[in-house]
Amino acid sequence: MLITKTGETAPLAAVTGASGFIGQHLVRMLIGRGWSVRLLLRSEPSISEWRGHGAQVVAGSLANTSALERLVDGAGVVIHVAGLIKAADRTEFFKSNRDGTRALAEAVQRVAPATRFLHVSSLAAREPQLSDYAASKRAGEDVVRAMLGERVTVLRPPAVYGPGDRETLVFFQLARQRLVPLLGSPSARAAMIHVDDLVRLIERLATLQPRGQVLTAADARPEGYHWHEVLGAAARAVGNERARLVHAPQALLRAVALVGDAGRSLGLANMLNSQKLRELRHEDWSVSVGELATAPDWAPQFDLDTGFADAVAWYRARSWL
Repeated sequence: MLITKTGETAPLAAVTGASGFIGQHLVRMLIGRGWSVRLLLRSEPSISEWRGHGAQVVAGSLANTSALERLVDGAGVVIHVAGLIKAADRTEFFKSNRDGTRALAEAVQRVAPATRFLHVSSLAAREPQLSDYAASKRAGEDVVRAMLGERVTVLRPPAVYGPGDRETLVFFQLARQRLVPLLGSPSARAAMIHVDDLVRLIERLATLQPRGQVLTAADARPEGYHWHEVLGAAARAVGNERARLVHAPQALLRAVALVGDAGRSLGLANMLNSQKLRELRHEDWSVSVGELATAPDWAPQFDLDTGFADAVAWYRARSWL
């Protein structure tokens, strides 16, 4: 057992999805706060900060029963971040986001019955009818809650952005244009959070006794942002102060999405397709007070302007922008 900077006991954290965008930030932060970590990875870690800090690696995947048992054995908390955000078809989404979650929960039941479970899902799970991705994330939540009950906390992040994210990079690429297209309707609202704020929240929740809750993360504006606020902040972050924000014609968005649909029919895992467009154009991705995640000693540090500036600085330092 280790002691954190706040004086609390920090047990071993078993982490899935450590090689992904959120997972990399999470592991770096856990190590920095004195946690012992054990990671499920398909290969040895290539991230320099992890080496030399005692990070244990279990080779395998969510489909490997023995690897999952080694991962969770003796852990104080399991933090399940792994999951697919794009896939060629519904089956692929469900195999990872539902069946992989079930396999991990089964391993906890078998060899770590006292271990807490923090399941990092997605706000998309609130609207499972919108896409195969959203449905698979909701199915993963349902599986782990049915199996582990009060021993699990489900955390639904909204749109997550920050250094290293390839999916929200498109916002900043669009924001460099003279005419910046707004992808949603004028009335739509979406909550957002910087990745550093999210992983600090995850760490704080990992120290708490779960109560079977489903919570949603957000920055200091859980009511969310309109599209003109998001793309306006992105334009300021890239230095395009004279950008003109225009609502993208629905016909154009549908045409772009149809190209993605054609790719999926060929077995390609395209991010933008008709289902993703339904998610993007959904009217309400705000977070109510009743579902908002809070934790002791945690408050969001980034607003949209400071968070976007941080992301852009990282992208430019690596020639992504």
